[in-house]
Amino acid sequence: MASKATFYQRVLKNILIASIIMLVCLLIGSAGYHYWGEASWIDSLHNAAMILSGMGPVIEVQTLSGKLFSSAYALFSGVVFITNVGIILAPAMHRLFHRLHMED
Repeated sequence: MASKATFYQRVLKNILIASIIMLVCLLIGSAGYHYWGEASWIDSLHNAAMILSGMGPVIEVQTLSGKLFSSAYALFSGVVFITNVGIILAPAMHRLFHRLHMED
């Protein structure tokens, strides 16, 4: 089993990876709501952040292209959320499974 220092490095690395994924997805959502949903940049960022966090939409999208983007982004955000939970929990679960299989 890895040392505590190595474990903490892995935890921090996975949190960094999950944060980068969230940032990229937030940028995708902000751009999509701005261009297809015809919202201002701040409203686009706010809406993308709320959907990505699972809270739901804030602004009502009026355009057809905006509604299609919003639907796709909502489904995409659910997958991203579950993926990030897995990425963040992976080092702890890996350590737990090693403990369960250690021979005394």
